Amino acid sequence: MAPRTLPEWTIVDFIHRGPWWTNRGIVSLNLCLFLSLITSSVNGLDSSLVNGLQILPDWQIFFDHPEGKALGLIQSAQNIGGFIALPITPFVSDTLGRRASLFIGSLILLAGVAVQFAAPTVKLFIGARVILGFGLAFCTNSAPLLLLELAYPTQRGKITSFYNSSWYFGSIISAWVCYGSYIHTQGSMWSWRIPTLIQGGVPLLQVCLIWFTPESPRFLVSKGYEGKAAQILAKYHANGGDERDPLVVFELAQIRHALRMEELNDKHTSYWSLLATPGNRRRMRLIIAIAIFSQWSGNGLVSYYINLVLEGVGITSTETKAAINGGLQIFNLVVALGTLFIVSNSGMLVAFGCWTITEALFNELRRASAAKATIPLIFLYYFFYDIAYSPMLVAYTLEILPYKIRAKGFAVMNIAVMLTVAFNQFVNPWAIQAIGWWYYIVYCGWLIIELVFVVTFIVETKGRTLEETAAIFDGEQQEQDIVHMGGEAATMTMSRAVALEDRVPTDSDESHRWSQDKESETYHPIRPRQTPEVSFHSRDIGRAI
Repeated sequence: MAPRTLPEWTIVDFIHRGPWWTNRGIVSLNLCLFLSLITSSVNGLDSSLVNGLQILPDWQIFFDHPEGKALGLIQSAQNIGGFIALPITPFVSDTLGRRASLFIGSLILLAGVAVQFAAPTVKLFIGARVILGFGLAFCTNSAPLLLLELAYPTQRGKITSFYNSSWYFGSIISAWVCYGSYIHTQGSMWSWRIPTLIQGGVPLLQVCLIWFTPESPRFLVSKGYEGKAAQILAKYHANGGDERDPLVVFELAQIRHALRMEELNDKHTSYWSLLATPGNRRRMRLIIAIAIFSQWSGNGLVSYYINLVLEGVGITSTETKAAINGGLQIFNLVVALGTLFIVSNSGMLVAFGCWTITEALFNELRRASAAKATIPLIFLYYFFYDIAYSPMLVAYTLEILPYKIRAKGFAVMNIAVMLTVAFNQFVNPWAIQAIGWWYYIVYCGWLIIELVFVVTFIVETKGRTLEETAAIFDGEQQEQDIVHMGGEAATMTMSRAVALEDRVPTDSDESHRWSQDKESETYHPIRPRQTPEVSFHSRDIGRAI
C-alpha cells in the first residue's frame, strides 16, 4: 500500500496568532488551570517541610531530637502514604474524572494537616504525614493530567514544564516560613506549628473552586461525552464558542482517532498494558529511568537532610542554615525554567565531584576554605539539576504516554520516584553518619551511569501535538495516520493546490479567520489577498471525526 500523503493543513495553521493574553478564551483557560498548576507547590511545601523543621530547635526538643532511622521514618512517612494510594489513583482519575480525583485528594490533605498541626507525639506526627502522602497522591496524579489534556496546544509544553518547576514555590514558602517562625516565635511551639498550618491553604482553595475548572476533553471523549468536549474546546481554544472552528475539529479528530487506535491495540487497559507492546516498554524504560535519576543524583542529600549536610562542613548556626535553605529554594525556582538533559547530567557530575572533594578536604584536613567552597558548589549543582529534571520530569513523562495508559504510566513514574525518595530518606542519614564524605563517591559513580543513559536513549519530542508525540514510540505509520486524520478533518474538501498556495506567510494575523455563509452552511477563509474560493461544509465534519 502506498503511503498516505500528508494533510494540506496541520494544527499550526489553526492556532491563535499573536500574544496569548489578547485571546479571551486562552486567558480564561489559564486562569482555570492555575488551580491545578499550584498542586505541585503543595507537593513542594509538604515534601520540604520536615527538612525545614529539622533546623528548628523547638521542633527538635518537642520530638526529642529524632535522628538516624527515626528521622528517616519521619521523612519517609509521606511517601509511605503516597505509595499506598498510587496504585488506585489512576482508576479514580480514569473513572470519575481528573477534577473529582483532585477534589478527593484535597479533602484528605485537609484532614492530614489538621492531625499534623495538633500532633502531641512523634507517632501521631508520623501518622499525619502518612495521611498527607495518601491525599497528595490523588492530587499529583490528576492535576498534571488535567493540565496536559486541557491546555492550549502551543502552551502545553510550557505549562507542564512549569508545573513541576513550581514545586519550588512550595519549598520556598516552607523554608522562609520556618525561618520567619524561628525569628519571631523562638522558644514557642508555634515556631513549628505555624509552618504545618499553612499546608492547608491551597487544598482548601481546591476543594472550594475545582468544580469551576472544565474537565479534560480527552476524558470526556473517552466516556462518550463528545458534545461536552467540543463545547469546552470551542470555548477555551477557539475563543468564540464555535464548535465547527477548524482548530476544534482538528483536535477532536486527533483525540478520537488516537483513542480508537489505542482501543484496537488493547481492549482492556491495565497495568500490564504498560509492557504489552514494544513502544510501551520503550516508554516505561525512559520514564522509570528519569524518575530514578531525578532523585538519585545526589540531590536527596540536600533536599531532605540539609541540616546534616551543612553541619558536615561546620555550619551550626540555626539562622544561617535556615537562610541558606531559603536562598537555595529561590535559586532552584529561578533556574528551573530551562530544559536540557545532557547539559544537566554533565554539569551535575562535575559539580558533585567538586563538592565531594571539598567535603573530603574539610573532614580530613579541617580546611575552612573547603567548607566555604561547599556552599556555592551546592548552588552550582542545583543549577544543573534544575535546568532539566525540575521542569521536564512530569512534562516529558506525560508527553510520551498515550491517553489510555497515561494515568497508569504517570502513577508508575510517581511510584519510582517515591521508592527512590524512600531510599534517600532511610539510607542517606544512616550512610552519612556511618562513612561520612565517602558516601558522596557512590553518587559520583551513579551520575556517570545517568549521563551514559541520557545520551543513548532520550527521545526528542519538540514540535509535536500530544497524540503525535505519543505515537513516536509505536511506529512511523501510526504517527503519520494521526497527523493525517487531524489535517484531513480540518481541511475537508480543500484542494491541495490552493492549500499550498495559501500557506505563503503574510504580515496579517487575519489569514486564518473564517466566516460562515448561513444559506449554504459553508465556511470561507478570510484572507487579506485575493485567492480562489476554498470551503468545506459543516455536514462533512461528522464523517471526519
